[in-house]
Amino acid sequence: MKNKQFAVIGIGRFGESLTRELTRMGYEVLAIDVDAERVNDAIEYATHAVQADTMDEATLKALGIRNFDVVVVSIGSNVQANILTTIMLKEMGVKKIIAKAQNALHGKVLEKIGLIWSSILNGIWP
Repeated sequence: MKNKQFAVIGIGRFGESLTRELTRMGYEVLAIDVDAERVNDAIEYATHAVQADTMDEATLKALGIRNFDVVVVSIGSNVQANILTTIMLKEMGVKKIIAKAQNALHGKVLEKIGLIWSSILNGIWP
């Protein structure tokens, strides 16, 4: 059986921890962030790491983002980037998207676009 492939967008504290754990569990993980320093650090623990602006649809397509089994949007402080990236992933037909919400209002927005935003906390993962 094929091993699940994950993409983690946003490799701050949460994204880094998630990427490390998924890799430790044997999954293939692509770590994506706009910050070159974070990407350079992620090379050590992710299967692959790339610097990219995920608010650019052409960039997402070039990364082959639709081919991943699960894409986690863990962009933290930039709520706009989190929401716009999530919407583009949904429109591109990504199979499973999990997005980190900063607060309840952000969670409501994610629910409106059809996501379960608290799935990690509720034990639905992976």
